[in-house]
Amino acid sequence: MDELDNRLIRALKRDGRAPVQTLAADLGVTRATVRARLNRLEAGGEIVGYSVLTRADVAPHPVRGLMMLEVQGRGSDKISRALRAMPAVARVHATNGTWDLIAEIGTASLEAFDTVLTAIRQIDGITRSETSLLLSTRA
Repeated sequence: MDELDNRLIRALKRDGRAPVQTLAADLGVTRATVRARLNRLEAGGEIVGYSVLTRADVAPHPVRGLMMLEVQGRGSDKISRALRAMPAVARVHATNGTWDLIAEIGTASLEAFDTVLTAIRQIDGITRSETSLLLSTRA
């Protein structure tokens, strides 16, 4: 992928329904170039699909964050199950390095977010945590 491919993908992330003509004008290339790039990116598996985000997808969880967790011993599976059972935890990731697990959390308010953090910290086997709020998402 080159810079034009990256710019095209960023434009599609902003508006996945943008017409080829609009994409071409925004990127300063021809419609044929945009079509060819799209076909190549789709055929090569770089673009695997297009989706729609609705108001319901983003509105219920305006407060989002990542909680990095250190797990004592071999308790990662048990703790992962406990995390996945919590409605505010969108995803749980295993990782390497300092942290054993990362939980993606989303809530309607800071107060609710704090309540989730407190509940997670009380799970047996979690020895340390660090949380970062997600302020914005940039393409």
